[in-house]
Amino acid sequence: MSDASAQERDNMFHKSALYQEFLAERAEILRHKWIESEKVGHDIGFEKALLDWIVKHRAAWRALRQNKPSGGDNEHGGHNGFAAA
Repeated sequence: MSDASAQERDNMFHKSALYQEFLAERAEILRHKWIESEKVGHDIGFEKALLDWIVKHRAAWRALRQNKPSGGDNEHGGHNGFAAA
């Protein structure tokens, strides 16, 4: 496989809707990790932040993203947009 075709394949992958959703969700998890770590005064770790975010925020975050018009990420639609359970 040539470098040009490999680069084209990588570009298509990075532009895919699935990959963009993954990046947006990862950004929300990292934001949640930072906020929760600040609350307790130490790093809670990615796994704990991931599980906590999934339980408390994922469903509402996904619903909000499905209902918003396409054309950019929602900067503040994640952690700060929902009350903790």
